[in-house]
Amino acid sequence: MQFTTADGVSLHYLDEGEGAPVLLLHAFPLNSLSFRAQLQTLSTKYRLIVPDQRGFGRSGLGPGPTEMSTLAGDALALLDHLRIGSSIVGGVSMGGYASMALLRLDPARVKALVLVDTRATEDDEAGKKRREESAQKVLERGIGVLADSMVPQLLSPQASPELRKEVESIIRGNSAKGAAAAQRGMALRPDSREILARYAGPALLVVGEQDTLTPPEAAIAMKKLMANGSLVVLPHAGHLSHLEASSEFNRAFDDFVARLT
Repeated sequence: MQFTTADGVSLHYLDEGEGAPVLLLHAFPLNSLSFRAQLQTLSTKYRLIVPDQRGFGRSGLGPGPTEMSTLAGDALALLDHLRIGSSIVGGVSMGGYASMALLRLDPARVKALVLVDTRATEDDEAGKKRREESAQKVLERGIGVLADSMVPQLLSPQASPELRKEVESIIRGNSAKGAAAAQRGMALRPDSREILARYAGPALLVVGEQDTLTPPEAAIAMKKLMANGSLVVLPHAGHLSHLEASSEFNRAFDDFVARLT
């Protein structure tokens, strides 16, 4: 399905299942297809709303860097479009940054927060430089450069060849311009530790034991900030723990939501 944002960008989204609404925001440089394991299983109990964030999948791209506040605004506009007041909000990696930006913009819309393989701190200067170099490289050489370089970083060494091919295929389905705009937008994101410290609602933090991009230490640091947070470390999983350990992730999510009622 498609809807158009206030600034004229057409966004594609999936809306599957019934029950409590759950907004899921995907990682960089993926799209809504990366939540196939959740759509297959969790949509039997919950209403899963899964957009292609702008610049990815079948969604359009606006001008300039894709800032996390813009992704958060898109998500809120989608909830408005679907006439959903509040939702469980979850995000993986970049989707976690967007989820924290949404919490900053309108905390009343967040019934519960799920942060997966992400971090609350902003990029340091070296990190910002690496993002700009990556943006320039993908614009010069195409999206394939991310597929080639990032799959080993996104998955653990134990990940199956089939999963590696799936993740590579999802990455290659995105545009180079969208990926570059997102890299530049992530470099501009502010520190979100104060936002998490102010959030008093229920939160689930999930991280892969072998995540080298946002390691368990980052999740532990976020949990310490939160009044009502719980942490699940998924053994043997890398940065895309919701895909690599999908059964364990879905079980942890289901247990978390069950405690909300």
